[in-house]
Amino acid sequence: MKTTYILRVWMPDRPGALGALASRIGAVGGDVAGIDILERGAGRVIDELVVELPGDEQELVDLLVAEIHQVDGVDVESIRPAEVTLRDPRLDALETAAMLVGAPTAEDAVLELCSHAVRTVGAVWGAIVDLETGELITSEGDAPTPGWLAAFVAGSQSSARVAGGDTGPGDVVWAPLPAAGYALVLGRNGEAYRARERRQAAALARIVDARFRDLKLLASRLAHPSTGW
Repeated sequence: MKTTYILRVWMPDRPGALGALASRIGAVGGDVAGIDILERGAGRVIDELVVELPGDEQELVDLLVAEIHQVDGVDVESIRPAEVTLRDPRLDALETAAMLVGAPTAEDAVLELCSHAVRTVGAVWGAIVDLETGELITSEGDAPTPGWLAAFVAGSQSSARVAGGDTGPGDVVWAPLPAAGYALVLGRNGEAYRARERRQAAALARIVDARFRDLKLLASRLAHPSTGW
């Protein structure tokens, strides 16, 4: 019986590197069923591969990792069993965006953002926090306390202004919702978020923030029809 794993690797960004990696996976009876580029730069690329192995024995996984390390310049960041049902990440992101755009109220948009972002971006937990009051608006999974979340976002904002880029723990990512005054914060255990995943979180937050703004404006106009359209 085949077992599916999610393999995350660093490799040289050069022709033939992926072919050499696929050859080593094939040497242990594995098949590459899918691949996503998570980040590239400075002559390196971080790929996430869906790999099917002909069994679930730990010895086979260890052998796979040993084979991969035989490829010059390739390092294994992580390998983990796949979920029972694998999703197409691009299709999943589009479906998530469609659901968020269709949220009937501003509050529903925010609630749905948290649950869908956890799944789409591959988080263990997610939360939305009010940046002004520090109040926890909603959460999924075992999220940190509202105080930690607010302090993390404030510290990240301050550090980013000084350093000019993303700062803080690599396995936590956040994105602002300026119109709502909220922040989406997502985390997982030890596995760093890469550029593509960070852009996904930011894009979902922008979609919901725009929807939040439009729905709040609509609600205000319906409440005060004399203001006109």
